[in-house]
Amino acid sequence: MKSVTKIQIAVIAGSILLVVLLLFANTKLPLKEEAATTDQHDHANEGVNILDFVGTVKANLPEGEKQEVKKLEAAISVATDKKSAYEAIINFYDNARQPILAAYYMEQAAIASPIDSNWTYAGARYYSAIQFSKATEHPMLYKKAIECFEKTLSINPKNIDARISLAACYVEGSADPMKGIGMLREIEKTDSNNVNLQLNFAFFSERSGQWDKAIARFEKVLKIKPDFIEAFLHIADAYEQKGDKQKAIEYLEKYKAAVDDVTIKTEVQNYINKLAQ
Repeated sequence: MKSVTKIQIAVIAGSILLVVLLLFANTKLPLKEEAATTDQHDHANEGVNILDFVGTVKANLPEGEKQEVKKLEAAISVATDKKSAYEAIINFYDNARQPILAAYYMEQAAIASPIDSNWTYAGARYYSAIQFSKATEHPMLYKKAIECFEKTLSINPKNIDARISLAACYVEGSADPMKGIGMLREIEKTDSNNVNLQLNFAFFSERSGQWDKAIARFEKVLKIKPDFIEAFLHIADAYEQKGDKQKAIEYLEKYKAAVDDVTIKTEVQNYINKLAQ
């Protein structure tokens, strides 16, 4: 995407929910929703090992941070409250901007307390870390995310959000994207009003340049969840990509009317003015 993106980023900066949306929206996916082609991945990089990666990052930390990590790891080993001990080291790596290590320790927390929510959270952290990682690390992260979501489903097969996330990993990070699409379509048969499901389909269509399908999916999201106003931006972008500036302006106006932040309203109006020229 090359047009509304700047506005989206300005909006995203103020909301955790929108950060999640950005992770979905910016993942590159050369895939068509209705007729996907096999995604080509550099399988030579699948040999990257999470333990080796973690060890390398730790070895390269500044000395003060190394000492802090040692203290946090020692606290885990003796803690009766493992949850708080793992939260401390996860927060450390979040603050150090090391999302892969934060994901790794969330996985360790799930191993220590193997409930479905812990495995789901670990999978979500590995999945989101892809956005901030090198391409050579992506196969490792998709593999770990898939493992975690599969653990969730082994405990709670009815966890639809985990199943949707697992499907997304297959679509984006495997040599068999149709397996993931098939999983999503099976979910749609019984839960077509699931917002996460429709968002995944919408983003897949958007990233593959299927603008009409993307518009239809985002419109459905709005029917299910009318307060999901970020969909207006995506629809506006889709119309602009189709060359329909008037419809793009229409949806930007809808977004501007729905948002409260004066700065964002100004940014959107400036963009509308450019489109109207």
